[in-house]
Amino acid sequence: MPVSNKYIFASLPRTQRGQPIVLGTDPKGKNFLYANGNSVIIRNIDNPAISDVYTEHSCAVNVAKYSPSGFYIASGDQSGKIRIWDTVNKEHLLKNEFQPLGGPIKDIAWSPDSQRIVVVGEGRERFGHVFLADTGTSVGEISGQSKAINSVDYRPSRPFRIVTGSEDNTIGVFEGPPFKFKMTKTDHTRYVQAIKYSPSGNLFASGGFDGKVFLYDGTSSELVGEIGSPAHKGGIYGVAWKPDGSQLLTCSGDKTCKLWNVETKELVTEFIMGKDVEDQQVSCLWQGEHLISISLSGKINYLDVTNPEKPLRIVKGHNKPITVLGLNEDKSSIYTASHDGIVIFWHPETGVNEKVGGNGHGNQLNGIASFDNFIYTCGIDDSLRQIDVETNTYTDVSVKLASQPRGLAVLKSQNIIVLACQKHIVVVKNNQVASTLPCKFESNCISINSETLEVAVGADDQKLRIYGLNDTTLEQKLELEHLGALTDCQYSPDNKYLVACDANRKVILYEVSEYKLAHNKEWGLHNAKVNRVAWSPNSTMVASGSLDTNIIVWYVNNPSKHTILKNAHPQSQITGLVWLNDRTIVSTGQDCNTKIWEIDEE
Repeated sequence: MPVSNKYIFASLPRTQRGQPIVLGTDPKGKNFLYANGNSVIIRNIDNPAISDVYTEHSCAVNVAKYSPSGFYIASGDQSGKIRIWDTVNKEHLLKNEFQPLGGPIKDIAWSPDSQRIVVVGEGRERFGHVFLADTGTSVGEISGQSKAINSVDYRPSRPFRIVTGSEDNTIGVFEGPPFKFKMTKTDHTRYVQAIKYSPSGNLFASGGFDGKVFLYDGTSSELVGEIGSPAHKGGIYGVAWKPDGSQLLTCSGDKTCKLWNVETKELVTEFIMGKDVEDQQVSCLWQGEHLISISLSGKINYLDVTNPEKPLRIVKGHNKPITVLGLNEDKSSIYTASHDGIVIFWHPETGVNEKVGGNGHGNQLNGIASFDNFIYTCGIDDSLRQIDVETNTYTDVSVKLASQPRGLAVLKSQNIIVLACQKHIVVVKNNQVASTLPCKFESNCISINSETLEVAVGADDQKLRIYGLNDTTLEQKLELEHLGALTDCQYSPDNKYLVACDANRKVILYEVSEYKLAHNKEWGLHNAKVNRVAWSPNSTMVASGSLDTNIIVWYVNNPSKHTILKNAHPQSQITGLVWLNDRTIVSTGQDCNTKIWEIDEE
């Protein structure tokens, strides 16, 4: 039974205070590029819900840039490696891999003929290198600056030049090929963070942490003048040219983006992006008609020149690993939460999303479940909280728990929520703690059987315990031994089975009537700890997601049959699994992405 990836709800750029994000533009105007962790995200600029993810780097990626031909992308990572891969095939076949620097690559620029690449960053022997994209052969050297280089650009017309912006506050100018150091410009008084040639190459602009923007002649590198005085009140993180070269977009830590007339050097429009630290603008891009900026929160803002007060569109999502995944009661909405406490509600068909408002947990969530028109969440702040589905906002309900919750389960018929906590099992009724059962083990997962009123709790001590729920008190009935710490357990929707998974790579199916193994076939095809299990609504299939990056679909009526989704989240463990319907699975990973999978009919 083949499984295909229907949608990827991609992560936002991974941001860091004081660090610019480098965006890559598509010469064909279709996509733009950014990095998050080990991934390069290729995102459609007209419809950001359409995206692709490249995950072949073995460490964090800092920058990715399209070649001017549009056929290749070069991406550079923390270790100083650069990978050049194709954009035409879905598999993104690797063309070349080189190690031009001995430390993090911070920026990349291609020559206009797509033959040469210049990379800059924090190497041990050098801060930059120019080489041929086909062979890696050196075509000059980047020297003359004494600290890490943050930004680089290649002049798009002859005579060719390379300019670099460094943490020693200077701009380096190189002539070639082969490229040789020509001069440094010392107009900035702080780090130079962004440098860009105009589309014709007649000028280049530089932006620094001193808030200043300078324009230079593209051929002679003579200073033409300063834009603004200074351009921004905070450090400048990015500059981007209008395709006709008549205007310049700048973005800054002062929480604004500004549009400048290049000829008069005067301000055309100011975009005030907010008042919070999260509203600092750490990157900008001008591609076709689209003006884009990135907030420190990771949000992607589409700026509106005709109405600077309000962006045309804000793309939201996660840029930190997702820890929990859930659905509302009618399975029409997906809820995800990342370890920074941000909860996002997604529409499964369109990828349209909205951040849940109100006063949430503020840090990692460990459990999520739906209950009528509410979503309940528990987090490491030792509390249970409630989201109103209609308003998409946290309510005032906050239940303090005896110890850190690891998971929760809902019994709708009795208005009860049971939480597996680190040292207790807590029963909450009508949003108040009704009973607390102390435990000598650390529980990790919980599920309720709505028919038998039995509660399954899986723990670190390799035992799965079954409790009877009588009103609001719990009484232990039996223990089931596993060979590894329990990580998840779920009763089937028809209440006939219980499935549990563990750190010993096993998925085990029990019949609820006597808690005997449902079949003698061992579901043990994962190569590492199994993190999550989930039932299809018709109770005939179980999906399991693991540390090994794979998802496996198991068939209850045919135990020897299975379907493997290999590398469902490449280089990232699976952190969440739910079924939207009997043919559709949603998964989340440590890679901050949410994916929707379709199981094709046989």
